[in-house]
Amino acid sequence: MNHENDFDAYSIDTLALRANLIRTQFGEHSEAIFPTISFVYKDAAEAAARFAGEAEGYMYSRFTNPSVDMFEQRLAAMEGGEACIAFASGMAAIHALVMGVCQSGDHVVTSGAVFGTTLTLFNQLMPKFGVQCTVVDSTDPAAWRRAMRPNTKLVFCESPSNPTGEVFDIAAIAEIAHTCGADSCIFAVDNCFCTPVLQLPLKLGADVVMHSATKHLDGQGRVMGGAIVGSKKLCKETLYAYLRTTGATLSAFNAWVLIKGLETLPLRMRAHSENALALAVWLEKHPAVERVYYPFLPSSPHHALAKKQQTGGGAVLSFAVKGGRKEAWSVVDATQMVSITANLGDVRTTLTHPYTTTHARMPVDAKARAGIGENLLRVSVGLESISDLQNDFARGLNALAG
Repeated sequence: MNHENDFDAYSIDTLALRANLIRTQFGEHSEAIFPTISFVYKDAAEAAARFAGEAEGYMYSRFTNPSVDMFEQRLAAMEGGEACIAFASGMAAIHALVMGVCQSGDHVVTSGAVFGTTLTLFNQLMPKFGVQCTVVDSTDPAAWRRAMRPNTKLVFCESPSNPTGEVFDIAAIAEIAHTCGADSCIFAVDNCFCTPVLQLPLKLGADVVMHSATKHLDGQGRVMGGAIVGSKKLCKETLYAYLRTTGATLSAFNAWVLIKGLETLPLRMRAHSENALALAVWLEKHPAVERVYYPFLPSSPHHALAKKQQTGGGAVLSFAVKGGRKEAWSVVDATQMVSITANLGDVRTTLTHPYTTTHARMPVDAKARAGIGENLLRVSVGLESISDLQNDFARGLNALAG
């Protein structure tokens, strides 16, 4: 499982466990951690050759490390990409992507239904560097086509989106990006909610898959990390040069934790999806719930497309209670088991109020366009007993229903 040409012969369950294991001379079965800053050379000539790019080998852990290599290569194999480059966080990965792809005078198209900090990056930070952004508040491919310009260099979306689970036609938007933007326009999909277990955007036409590895790839809320999967040219030339210069580096220890997370990712994502669908169905029937947002619900407007693009609905759902912020907060405060925290992708169920936490910095009108009301709650469904989860949410919801 150390060779590129082996990957097509194995399922994602096997790749998650065995792709690109780098063994030392000691023949360890589990992946080793390489917590070192620098690497030793046999002589001055070897050192010079490595730093000149004339010989392969590790130099300095800001940009080359065996533990990070193993994580990158395994995730690339699972996503079906040529290469991967890892970063210290998901936002560091997105920042590297836009800085690597765009220059002053270029244009970005993004969905309004993305993580709030992503919009802040595109709308507030990148204009300082002469990069402008158009936000599309629609899943309709025609709206994306209208937003394109001849200087559009990057098209970016989450599918399903955070927090309302909107599903975007990845193949259709890929075609738009490649025919209506600049010749080198890149279409990137944030695949955090599905992971490669449930969705493979590259096979649907995307050029890049982005991950906040902090979420499901770790799966237990332990470490931060980010990753970009795409072509060798983009990852190993453009983004590698950016990482080497700026130092948004994934640590060796975090990379090792993420590798161990990948081993159980297929099992976890299927179990998350099963639990989330069961909770979504239960919530939809509760009299205190106004609406449930989950793409695998038959009532979802995105159900047909989600079933076409994904093999499962994922862990994340949102629901709007009848009322406003007061009623939503009362449901949060009544829980006794779930974790009130803004992180997602954990084996433990987490609950947050997006309007005042994850999307608090978004302008009020932008939140309204994205469907983020004061009565909305987001749940990242964990692996607890579904009956225990239902009982925990019932405490607050039953009180609202009277």
